[in-house]
Amino acid sequence: MKGRVSALVAGAAILALAEGISSYSAQSAAPAAATVNWSTYGGDDKEQHYSPLQEITEQNVGKLGLVSSYDIDTFDSYTQPIAVNGVVYFAAGLSVIHAVDARTGKLLWQYDPDVASQPEAKWRLRAGWGTRGIAYKDGVLFTATREGRLVAVDAKTGKPLWSAKTLDEAENGYITGPPWVAGDKVVVGFGGADYSPTRGYVTAYDIKTGKKAWRWYVVPGDPAKGFENKAMEAAAKTWTGEWWKFGGGGTVWHAMAYDAKYDRIYLGTGNGWPWNQKIRSPGGGDNLYLSSIVALNAKTGEYVWHYQVNPENSHDFNNAMDIELADMMIGGKQRSVLIHAPKNGFFYVIDRQNGKLISAGEFAKQNWAKRIDPVTGRPEINPEAQYPGGKPFLMYPFPNGAHGVQAMSFSPKTGLSYIPVMEGGRVFVDPPNVKEWQYKPGMFVNTGLGAPPANLVPPTASSKLVAFDVANNKIAWSVPQPGVFNGGTLATGGGLIFQGTNDGNLNAYSAANGRKLWSYPVQNGMLAAPISYTVGGKQYVSVITGFRSSFPNSPNWDYRQQQRRLLTFAIGGVKKLPAFEPVDDPIQDDPAFVIDPGKAKVGAGIYNGSCVICHGSGMMAGGAAPDLRKSAVPMDAETFTSVVRDGALMARGMGSFAQLTDAELEGLRHYIRQRARESAQQAK
Repeated sequence: MKGRVSALVAGAAILALAEGISSYSAQSAAPAAATVNWSTYGGDDKEQHYSPLQEITEQNVGKLGLVSSYDIDTFDSYTQPIAVNGVVYFAAGLSVIHAVDARTGKLLWQYDPDVASQPEAKWRLRAGWGTRGIAYKDGVLFTATREGRLVAVDAKTGKPLWSAKTLDEAENGYITGPPWVAGDKVVVGFGGADYSPTRGYVTAYDIKTGKKAWRWYVVPGDPAKGFENKAMEAAAKTWTGEWWKFGGGGTVWHAMAYDAKYDRIYLGTGNGWPWNQKIRSPGGGDNLYLSSIVALNAKTGEYVWHYQVNPENSHDFNNAMDIELADMMIGGKQRSVLIHAPKNGFFYVIDRQNGKLISAGEFAKQNWAKRIDPVTGRPEINPEAQYPGGKPFLMYPFPNGAHGVQAMSFSPKTGLSYIPVMEGGRVFVDPPNVKEWQYKPGMFVNTGLGAPPANLVPPTASSKLVAFDVANNKIAWSVPQPGVFNGGTLATGGGLIFQGTNDGNLNAYSAANGRKLWSYPVQNGMLAAPISYTVGGKQYVSVITGFRSSFPNSPNWDYRQQQRRLLTFAIGGVKKLPAFEPVDDPIQDDPAFVIDPGKAKVGAGIYNGSCVICHGSGMMAGGAAPDLRKSAVPMDAETFTSVVRDGALMARGMGSFAQLTDAELEGLRHYIRQRARESAQQAK
C-alpha cells in the first residue's frame, strides 16, 4: 500500500527495539555480550566505517559463512544499511525503507513513501541515482526522498511520524544522499548542480517535530538582494561576473559528519555549475564555498570555519566523499582531526578545532596540482590543468575521482585509512567560444567543456585498494583490484578489511598488509560498504549487493538480472545462495525499420546529453538501467513515448522527459537502432 506500511510482522526482534539504543565507541571494543549497533552511515558519530568487534579475526575468518539472505524487489540497491538491536534497516529504490531480521532474513515491515506519485518526481527522477543511506536516532529512522522530502519513520512499526519538503528553494534539485543526525537536529542536503542553475544549501530540522531549525547556503546569491549572513558576504568577494545567474552550485549531496565534541556539523560541498569557471566566474576567484569542508554550529547553523580543497575549481572535483573524525597522535601530540580523501587525489588531515591543514599527501595519481602548501593549505595549481587558451589537458584524476562516494574506512588500531581508489584520466578543453556557451535544459550534464580532440584518448582506467598511513602522511600498502568501480570498505577490530568488488566477490583482507584472507561469491557486484554489529553477543557482517555504472564492466551486471540482496554473514554460517546462471539477452532489431542518419544524429545528441549516465556510454549499459540495444521498448513508437515522455515507468525509477518533442523521440529511436545494428555487426 503506497505511502503506508506495506508489511508489519510482530516478533521478538521488533519488540526488542527500545528508546536509547546504544551505539559503539569506535575507539574501544565492547564487551562480548553487549549490543553493538551500527546506527549511522559510518557506524557512529565518528563516521569511520570501523567496528571494534573482534570475534571475526585473521585466524578464523575462513569459517565465515552466510546466515541469512533477503531478496530486494527494487531497481536500485546502491545503498548502505544500518543495524539496531538485531534489525537491519535500509532504503532502496525510491527510498522504500525495509526492516529485516538480521539472523533470519525475514522482512519485519516496509514503508513506501510513494515517490513516483509526487508532482516533483517527473523531473527529479531523471537524475537516475538511487538513495545511498538513511539515519537513525532514539527509535526514529530518517530518509530523504528523491523528489525532495525528509521523512521520519517509527523504527518499531514503520509508521511515518512527520514529513518536510526541503527542496522548496531548489526547483531542479534532487536527493540521493543520506540525512545526518546532529544532536537534536537532522540535516539534509541535495544534488543537481551538474544539470541546471542551482544554488546549494543544507537545512536542519528538529528531530522530534520536523520543524525547520535553520538553513545555510553554500554559495552567495544575488548581491542586489542582500546576503543572508557575513559568511555569504565574505564569499561574494571571491566570485566575479554574474555568478548568481548560474546558481553557483556547491550542493551538499552526500557526506557530512557531526562532531559532538564541538557540537558542529561538517559539510562536504560540491563543484560549481557549470564545471568551467571561465563561464560561471569569468574573472576568476576562489569561488567560496565550493569544494570545501565547512564547519557549522549544529544548533544555529552559523559558520565556524572552512577549508577549501579546490579553489578555482574547473574540474567537477567536489568534497562529497567521506568526512571521518578521529583522535590520534600526530607528531608526538594528541590531535582531534578530520580525515578526508576527496576526488582530487590528496588525503587531507585537518584540525577540527580551527580548520587548519595538518597534512595533505597523494593517495592516487594526480597532475592538477604541483603540491599542497603546508603553511597556507592552498594547492599550487598546475597552470595547464586550467586548460588555458583552448589547449586540451589530459588530467588525472578523471571526474569520477580518485576516490568516489564508495566509503573509505579508518582503523584506530592500525592508524590506516582504507580507500577504494580509481586511476583514470579525462581530457579537459574549453568549448569553441566560452562567451557564447549556452545552458542546455532538460537533464543535460552542463559541464561548460568542449569536445576533446579525437587523437587524445586517456589510457584505460584501473583501480586498487590503498591503505594510507594518516599520521605519517604516506601510502602504507596497496593491492590491485578488478575493473574500475569497487565497493566501500569496512575496517574491524579483528584486524580485517571487508570490501565487495565488481567481480561479484565479498572479500576480507588483512588490515596490516592487504593480503586476501577470505572471499565469498555473492552473484553481483557491490558498491555499498559492508557493516558489522552484534546480535546476542555474536558478530555479524552484512552487505547489500547491487552494481551500477555509466560504463560497461567485466563482468557486466545486467540491470534486469542483478541479484539485489541483503546478505548477512557470521562464523559458522552454512546457508547457500540459489544457483544463478546469467542469460545474455540478444540485441533486438526489426529488419523493416529503415534508419534515417539525420534522425539518428539528432538522437545521438539527446542520448549523450540526457541518457548516457544511466543507459551507458556508447549505449553499453553498466547495470544502472536496461541496455536499450536489447530492449523491446524502443521498437514501438507508442510504447517508447509512454515510457520516455509520459513517465509510464516512474515507479521503477525512470523519470519523465516531458520536454522531448516527437522529432527528438523519433531521433532517439533511430539512434538506438543504429547502435544496435553496429553492435550486432561488431559481434560477428
